[in-house]
Amino acid sequence: MAADLSPRTRVAESAGPRLRRASAAALLGVALALPGCGGPPAADPSPPVPSATTSVPAGADATVSGIDALFLAMMVAHTEQTLEIVRLGLDRATDPRIRTLIAAVRATETDELATMRGWLREAGPSAAAAAARHDHSGHSEAAAGLARLRAAAPADADRVLLDVLSRHQRTAADLARAQVAAGTSERVRDLARRIDRSRTAEVDLMAGLG
Repeated sequence: MAADLSPRTRVAESAGPRLRRASAAALLGVALALPGCGGPPAADPSPPVPSATTSVPAGADATVSGIDALFLAMMVAHTEQTLEIVRLGLDRATDPRIRTLIAAVRATETDELATMRGWLREAGPSAAAAAARHDHSGHSEAAAGLARLRAAAPADADRVLLDVLSRHQRTAADLARAQVAAGTSERVRDLARRIDRSRTAEVDLMAGLG
């Protein structure tokens, strides 16, 4: 994975960082192989969804290595698929609690998507090109999930949506945890931590709605 994404992309060449990059590649390689990249009571129809889009801590490292760019490219593609699932879900879901939840997911991930695309642009044209050509199909079941959701009978749509979206968000959390362990940019790792917490909370909420 190239580290010279732009003149601004800096990776130290000491033995320690080289070992870290090797470990990072292995961790995100495992993430690439993951499949699926599965409640509140009726009195509480508006469960809060933790947002992973918050300000980056002052002084956070803004440089992006090849591993960081790979994670951002993967998560951009994954988030685009999440928004596809949510759009279809809003057409098909009937439970108001589920509709509230996925509307919140849409708001959160729309903001995250803009942030990640911006960071890839800052990293330079090579990183942006990597994101544009990234094939997410090898570590996501989103296409199959969307097909299931489209084909579901009206009475089953809520159940199928919860299953499809839960699987998808578990993969996001897994990818985020790999980035926390392997990444070099502190602001990208900080985003990954918040994505992990956000998606894990969403999966827990959906388990309660099933």
